[in-house]
Amino acid sequence: MKRILIILGIGCLILSCSQKINDKASIRALLVQQLKNTHSNQEWFVPTKTAIEGLTHEQSNWKDSTENHSIGELVSHLIFWNEVNLKAFKGEKLPEFNNDDKETFNKSNAGDWKIAYRRLDSIQTEWERLTERATDKQIKEWSSEIANMISHTAYHTGQIIYIRKKNGWWSKK
Repeated sequence: MKRILIILGIGCLILSCSQKINDKASIRALLVQQLKNTHSNQEWFVPTKTAIEGLTHEQSNWKDSTENHSIGELVSHLIFWNEVNLKAFKGEKLPEFNNDDKETFNKSNAGDWKIAYRRLDSIQTEWERLTERATDKQIKEWSSEIANMISHTAYHTGQIIYIRKKNGWWSKK
């Protein structure tokens, strides 16, 4: 009898200490937090909103002598992929695309740059809102894709900050 009580006690202890990795609420909260961190909340790294605010059209189109992208091209790329994922998440029709990623890096004119800044902000805000309200099924199906999109956004934001610092356009933080 003593042995059974010990085994039951250990089993209860293990069950009470274990965490459910697939807890949808925890995954949802983590995704929303990271979406906000890459968008507007500065935690461990600079978010996109801070990284591109205050840039002029001329600065957004500056390129070095290599094949590196300009800030405007990086923003265009982020808009394209974050919006394609957003449309897929909402079950909307996706734009025609011939799988040439080079097409997603577009230059902008002065008016387009202001629109691009607001558009990226809007897309990121919508991702936060929809992820907060997503069903458990959506979280299960989309959590990996959302996490990859967050990493993709953080990666390109780092490139944007590098360009700004390299050119002396970074006076923040």
